[in-house]
Amino acid sequence: MTKEQFRYNKAIEEIEDILGKIETEDLDVDDLTEKVERVAMLIKMCRDKLHATEQAVEKILDEMKEG
Repeated sequence: MTKEQFRYNKAIEEIEDILGKIETEDLDVDDLTEKVERVAMLIKMCRDKLHATEQAVEKILDEMKEG
């Protein structure tokens, strides 16, 4: 999933899927590090998306106040 293709809801679904596999031990130990790194990256991308959305909404609201 690249930045251009990033979809917040898809990222959350993937995070939940990976965590579910870890919790139920359906994840191969050899893949654990890779999956944990993937979850960390997805969480960062989600945080960045939420922050960008918050800034965009604040900008719109400020413009509405001025207009």
